[in-house]
Amino acid sequence: MPATPDLGDRRDLDVLLRRFYGAAFADPLIGPFFTEVAGTDLEAHLPGVTDFWERALFRTAGYGRDAFAPHAALHAARPLTAAHFGRWVQLWRASVDGLHRGPTAERAKAQGERIALGMLRRLAGAGAATGGTGGGFVPLAALELRSGG
Repeated sequence: MPATPDLGDRRDLDVLLRRFYGAAFADPLIGPFFTEVAGTDLEAHLPGVTDFWERALFRTAGYGRDAFAPHAALHAARPLTAAHFGRWVQLWRASVDGLHRGPTAERAKAQGERIALGMLRRLAGAGAATGGTGGGFVPLAALELRSGG
């Protein structure tokens, strides 16, 4: 079995983010936020989100936008819950695991979880129910992403 490389650069992020958003757009729970509520154009969205992750993981890109504002607008249109953020984390972790192993991949998964929890708390209040820590339903898409399918 070939070694799975760690996340190394912007090209890796592009591949990872395309894989993740492919699963997220198709997901029955969170997909409608991208496709119906926000009407996200992936090609327009990808450069900014890649900048975000490049800065978060490699400290090489400038990201001068407010990452919270679009999520607050989504939440105002259709409330985002712990279940939505939990699914996002499941798909994010599965996407990373399907492509990468190493310290940066681990940092990407941990950072994704911290971001999701922080967003949920900001949107729903500091005392928001977070749905616990782990467990729960893992969607088929996540299993397929983990296996490299």
